[in-house]
Amino acid sequence: MDEYLKVAKEAALKAGKMLWKNFKEAREIYFKGEINLVTHFDTLSQNMIFEHLSASFPDHGFLAEEDLSKERGAEFLWLIDPIDGTTNFAHKFPVFCVSIALEKKGKIVLGIVYDPTRDEMFWAVEGGGSFLNGEKIRVSSVDDLGKGLVATGFPYDIRESEINNIDHFNNFAKRVQAIRRCGSAAMDLCYVACGRFDGFWELKLSPWDVAAGALIVKESGGQISDFQNADHSIYGLETLATNGLIHRQMIDILQLGKQMVKIEK
Repeated sequence: MDEYLKVAKEAALKAGKMLWKNFKEAREIYFKGEINLVTHFDTLSQNMIFEHLSASFPDHGFLAEEDLSKERGAEFLWLIDPIDGTTNFAHKFPVFCVSIALEKKGKIVLGIVYDPTRDEMFWAVEGGGSFLNGEKIRVSSVDDLGKGLVATGFPYDIRESEINNIDHFNNFAKRVQAIRRCGSAAMDLCYVACGRFDGFWELKLSPWDVAAGALIVKESGGQISDFQNADHSIYGLETLATNGLIHRQMIDILQLGKQMVKIEK
């Protein structure tokens, strides 16, 4: 994995530095949905990452947010989010990152998340632990959800779909110390990994949103699953990540939300 990690770090750093350099500049904004937007910097960042990776690994496959799907090789697939937190970036709110993961035969084996605003690079290789700027990181030791700081986000179809996370948010708000909604799932997962958050849940994330962060959580000693505590899939609709100590407590509240939906219907 050494060569894959080296080149992926270079790509993340290159794209992240470009984004931060242009952070205060005017940007073209397009809408993919009613509230789901994209800027020309998303495309520029994605192209930079793709060109850097494909130059070293021309036989690998690629899957990225901005309409990039080149499955050249069956064994290796790069998953790229050129700006995780595009809405923040578009509004010049400095919470966004670059996320790159490598999948080998259906299993995530490498993940990198780079936050250019703080110059923080999180990364993990399967079986090797998780790191922040070269220092090993671990999840928190909070074992009481009532004392926990947790994070979440809302899906882009929040205005149309009844499955919009508002019920879960309301339930957690009464049971945790506090909730944060930062607008970048990849960073939220990394913050669980390094102990800044104790837990995170979200619905309807895309593979490139969670692939890198999920591995970083696992390798830092955390736990990740769906809302029923079944195995997590980056291609699934539910993501729950915790320090492991409050995992069951968060699942109980997530299940309560589903029960309330059934009762209301």
